[in-house]
Amino acid sequence: MTSRPPLARGPVAVVALVVGAALLAMAPFYGPHRDELYFSSAGDRLAWGYPDQPSLVALLARVANEIHRHDLVLLRVPSLLAACLLVVLAALTVRLCGGDRRAQVLAAVVTGTSVVVIAVGHRLTTQTFDMVAWSALALVAGHALRDERPRLWLLAGVIAGVGLNAKHDVAVALLGILVGIALTRPVRWHLRSPWLWLGGVVALALWLPNLLWQAAHGWPVFELSADIADEYGGIGGTVEYLLISLVMFSPLMTVVWLAGLRGLFRREEWRLLRPIAWMFVVTFVFFLFTHGKAYYLAGAVLPLLAAGCVLAAERFRRLVAVGVVLALSALVAWPAMVPVLPTRTYATSFYTAIDQDQLETIGWPEFVATVRTALAPLPDSAVVLTGNYGEAGALEWYGVRAPVYSGHNGWGDWGPPPNDAGPVVVVGYRDPARFFTGCRQVATIPRVDGADNDEDRGPVFVCAAPREPWTELWPRLVHLDA
Repeated sequence: MTSRPPLARGPVAVVALVVGAALLAMAPFYGPHRDELYFSSAGDRLAWGYPDQPSLVALLARVANEIHRHDLVLLRVPSLLAACLLVVLAALTVRLCGGDRRAQVLAAVVTGTSVVVIAVGHRLTTQTFDMVAWSALALVAGHALRDERPRLWLLAGVIAGVGLNAKHDVAVALLGILVGIALTRPVRWHLRSPWLWLGGVVALALWLPNLLWQAAHGWPVFELSADIADEYGGIGGTVEYLLISLVMFSPLMTVVWLAGLRGLFRREEWRLLRPIAWMFVVTFVFFLFTHGKAYYLAGAVLPLLAAGCVLAAERFRRLVAVGVVLALSALVAWPAMVPVLPTRTYATSFYTAIDQDQLETIGWPEFVATVRTALAPLPDSAVVLTGNYGEAGALEWYGVRAPVYSGHNGWGDWGPPPNDAGPVVVVGYRDPARFFTGCRQVATIPRVDGADNDEDRGPVFVCAAPREPWTELWPRLVHLDA
């Protein structure tokens, strides 16, 4: 086993605690994201899978709801802890690369302040645990390769199996590592090791329940992937993919991780770690040609960022100044991703042009209050139909007195309403008369604090009844999209 510098336990722990404290302070604001509302509803209907995700995140939401129902801070604690773990994994990866305490602390600071890590640490997302799985896989694989410890592939299999139950993209990480081993002569012998393939069997066994669920439901994950590819394809999508890939941590941090990528390919002392670099290259090309979203790459970039911090520590004496500059280069973009500004200041600022996702955390109480008012004069047989899973989840989170339905993704499996259900409050549709009779607009969703999100000023209708029985109409209302 190769001797390595001591781990900077104290300083790295302090950085992780500071990151955790910052995320905890932001956790109650602005409100739940539409995806978090969906995860909460999915947690109430636990299954081995859903059309757009495996089961882990829904399970975490269920645990939070069992402890204290619809508590936003509690819902976000798993992501907070995952972000702290990413800080530690970054320092451990630096140590694997031979980096000293200075480099380890720099990597912890850079990772903990990066835009993408702070964003996924703030909200409950599948990407959060996907990034942890990728980073942990790279670290364990690095030890297996550099220390010639093939039994570690069993641990890698466990990590991969858990990660695959958070997000299917972990399979691409495994592909990247295998290709990297095949292309790196000194470690190619691992492909003949039974431990590598036993690790794969472990990962497959842990993933199997979700695969069986997907098979039983006609593999909806592929339909959703095709929808994402359509949305992010073409020249515009490719340009966006390339640009976001370069700035998602921060523009200056890009220089660091690109240097780490180059170092992993060119440094002789890192030759046994070269499959980690190939993991990035393979996944970059894979998502480029399948039109995936750029942030899918984040987990593959984190080990490169750690390697780049080793190089920075070797080159610069004033490493504190380097760390401050890199952290500030990311901090200026935080308001686009996390609630550090007053709601109205953020919603009316240029930050919404950087990323509009945070707009979907504003205005849910007012949205629900509007629907609740529309329901007030209706009989107990009334139901609510929404256009997307965020709207449906919000109505469950904040509570209305009527059952809620939606045809969007996982919600499509949780319907239809009983055939005698009606009248229907319809939100998220511009022309509900295609599906229902006697429709009249009774309200408009208000714009809250200037937030121009998907629900802003949408019409609220009350319709008398479906044009055909719910069981026959439902297939026309079900839709799979991101």
